[in-house]
Amino acid sequence: MKILVLGARGFIGKHLCTALVTANYEVYGFDLPPINGCWPDIAGVNWIAGQFENQADIISALDGIDLVFHMISTSIPKTSNENPLIDLQQNVSNTLKLLDIIIAQPKMPSIIFLSSGGTVYGIPFTIPIPEGHSTDPLSAYGIAKLTIEKYLALYGYLHGLDYRILRLANPYGEYQSFTSGQGIIAAIIHKALNHESLHIWGDGSVIRDYIYIGDVVSAMIAMIEYNGPEKLFNIGSGKGYSILDLLQTVRDLLQRDITCQYFPSRICDVPINVLDINRAVSVLRWNPTISLKEGMGRVIDFQIRENA
Repeated sequence: MKILVLGARGFIGKHLCTALVTANYEVYGFDLPPINGCWPDIAGVNWIAGQFENQADIISALDGIDLVFHMISTSIPKTSNENPLIDLQQNVSNTLKLLDIIIAQPKMPSIIFLSSGGTVYGIPFTIPIPEGHSTDPLSAYGIAKLTIEKYLALYGYLHGLDYRILRLANPYGEYQSFTSGQGIIAAIIHKALNHESLHIWGDGSVIRDYIYIGDVVSAMIAMIEYNGPEKLFNIGSGKGYSILDLLQTVRDLLQRDITCQYFPSRICDVPINVLDINRAVSVLRWNPTISLKEGMGRVIDFQIRENA
């Protein structure tokens, strides 16, 4: 099977490409050309330089592809509300162009879309949050993800597009950037290792579902061969932890304190988000296996090695 990974140089993309090669898939990684000219050192990946908004690049990359993983996003939740139009143009519009190209292929590839379980539901009325929960995002980022989900369903109905959607919780792990505005675990560990002050919006009581990258990738691999009726899956740990919990775990692992500065809460932050993963567990036969403490320990070891 020939698999195209859109956004292959990113945090999740690199881990996914590595796992796909290990599983003996023929892997094509699509992304902007690296600034330093060096693609990630993942043996077996066929790297393709291109721009998501350039239809000629996408047409070329899709030639002969059986499955597409779509993980490209140009925004993050906390800043997307500053310019919703850009989110619409760069993410929704360009994804629609991608879908038009896909359905025009002589052999239509299937697509797995990486959505956001952390933002599409909005403020939950039940915890953990099942896939059938109402969707009322508080950020343009979440609205864009949800809109793409709806277009996938529409193209499935109109054109027979084979699609699956993965609503992901908060992933963390090795190679995650601590400066991107996403990835609080990577940021906490970086600040702690470098004796720097951590900025926290709110009082630290916000609860999220954090899932180790290895468990994310195993779920994505499980979705490749699944051909049943379900189209939508929550992927998370199924457990909730506050920012204060994360801080205490890092303190315990490093045996050192972390200086924090607290700022007013952000309007886009829901107070709690924990995903119900029972559908993925029962249908995909998938289970997260790495505890928060073990996963954070791996990130600490990784950052120490990188800084050596």
